[in-house]
Amino acid sequence: MKTNWIGFWAILMLAGFGSRAQTVYAGEQTIEKNKLSGLFLTLPVDEKAVSREWEQVLRSYGRMNLSRGVFRVTNADIPSVSSEPINLTSQLKGGKASTTLFASFDLGSGNFARPGDPSYSAAETLLKDFAAKALYNNEVRIAEESFTEAQKAHQRSVQKGERLGRDIERNKREKERLLRSLDENAKELDQLTKDVDLNKTEQENALTEMDVKKKNVETVKAKKQ
Repeated sequence: MKTNWIGFWAILMLAGFGSRAQTVYAGEQTIEKNKLSGLFLTLPVDEKAVSREWEQVLRSYGRMNLSRGVFRVTNADIPSVSSEPINLTSQLKGGKASTTLFASFDLGSGNFARPGDPSYSAAETLLKDFAAKALYNNEVRIAEESFTEAQKAHQRSVQKGERLGRDIERNKREKERLLRSLDENAKELDQLTKDVDLNKTEQENALTEMDVKKKNVETVKAKKQ
């Protein structure tokens, strides 16, 4: 039953993942006072995560330079976009919930990949493939973080159970000590009660003896008179 549930959950994740296919669209962006034509892609993923993954992709195309938030790969080797080296400029903007990626593919002499060109179609596919990978990795990251939190919660629960077990044992020992103390106290009270009764008898006897001695004194004094 557990295996079936896991399989069902995996199907739901894949279905949800597929239903969120990301749109790539053409546009322009000004980077360091230069207006560049390129492609935009928006992902519902934290910017830092997208940045790390995009940097890995760019490094696979050649030497990458990152300066003031702008990624550049000069003489990038991307055969699917162009048989010749190109200049790739990219920039990310966003936050924890969403990230917009802009990528400009300069084929040379200011000739950018534009809609309708084979190079644009290839660049679009490149970004869609990246989006699919980024979304998948984000799903995995979220699932792993959730699992880690569940592990921590379970560990805290186990530790609490162990602590409660120790408290129970300590409580039992304290109860045993108190019961022994109560037993000793009861015995002491019983002995004190007996001692009180004995003391009363002793007081009565002493009082009787005192009366006898007093009468004896009076008798002795009466003889002298």
